[in-house]
Amino acid sequence: MAMKGKRIRLWDLPTRLFHWLLVLAAIGAAVTGQLGGNLIVWHGRVGLLIVGLLTFRLAWGVVGSTYARFAYFFPSPARVAAFLRGEWRGEGHNPLGALSVFGLLGLLTLQAASGLFSNDDIAFAGPLFSLVDKAVSNRLTGLHHLLSNVLIALVGLHVVAIVYYGRVKKQSLLKPMFTGWKEGGDGESARGGGLVAFAIALSISFALTYGASGLWLPAPPPPSAVMETPDW
Repeated sequence: MAMKGKRIRLWDLPTRLFHWLLVLAAIGAAVTGQLGGNLIVWHGRVGLLIVGLLTFRLAWGVVGSTYARFAYFFPSPARVAAFLRGEWRGEGHNPLGALSVFGLLGLLTLQAASGLFSNDDIAFAGPLFSLVDKAVSNRLTGLHHLLSNVLIALVGLHVVAIVYYGRVKKQSLLKPMFTGWKEGGDGESARGGGLVAFAIALSISFALTYGASGLWLPAPPPPSAVMETPDW
């Protein structure tokens, strides 16, 4: 039986940095996307930052510390059923919270990927726009706009859950995401996720972000000179 007031290491530093950087990047993407104009260039840059963050988190979900690993909190039907019966015991994301996490990561990945091929028919084109034809780009642009509304709804549910746990269950979900520690935990402190794992995840993130940036694509040919018709 766990001692009262037991303090455990719950969230490692890379997980916490990812979380808060993603929050800031998502806000930045939403603001620049809504305002448009000259800020659309920054919308694309923030989008690449989100690609890097998501890629890092996907890798960290495999090589990170205990409670950051997807295998630890994957919301299997058995775990969700146990949680609904009040029988689930564990640290980190509960099964319903895990569903929200996987939903957000999945939607953000689709949102970022569609943005890489999108265009606004004026001055902006995603960094990988040249790899698809215009019709495909238009469809992906429409998907990009649609997913933004779905994401806003899911983020709203995420915030409501955090407020509910804080106000009703008197359990702060935010404090451990700031400090990394949980007071009164029943489990053991997180293990793993050291410097080697961090270097691996960061390398994968940089490599895929470079691929998403389109910097490796050949430069487009210069526009052909316009032939003037002689005035005879």
